[in-house]
Amino acid sequence: MSEILSELWTPEMQMALTAAIAFLVVLYVLSIIWVVRDAYLRGTVWYIWAVVALVPILGVVAYSMLRPPLLQLDRDEQELEVALKQRQLLQYGECASCGYPVEADYVICPKCHQRLKNQCGTCGHALDPSWTVCPYCATPVGERRSRSASN
Repeated sequence: MSEILSELWTPEMQMALTAAIAFLVVLYVLSIIWVVRDAYLRGTVWYIWAVVALVPILGVVAYSMLRPPLLQLDRDEQELEVALKQRQLLQYGECASCGYPVEADYVICPKCHQRLKNQCGTCGHALDPSWTVCPYCATPVGERRSRSASN
């Protein structure tokens, strides 16, 4: 038995086994580095995943199955997109009477003719009911009407 083993255990075989072991060690270290870097980029607790990744093969498989689906950068970008869409939607609204979509500068609802905002008597811009002065022409709200009413 030892003769067969000594014939098989040649220097070439030793070198091949050493190269295979070195390759596996490098692959193991790179897998730990990948888990740590990927966990950090995904915004998770990377040092816990580094400890889990120390378990050969199972640690990397567990991380691959349980990691967050998006990178932190992608999540931030999605949140910004949602905020932008919400801001764009704020330019529009709905009629309180019929629910028809109306733009921010509409004075009346085009569907049910419900008055949505007041209109400046001087420049004609739509005014929010809480405003006391027209921001477009600096006319106090109701001043033009009060002048014409007193004449």
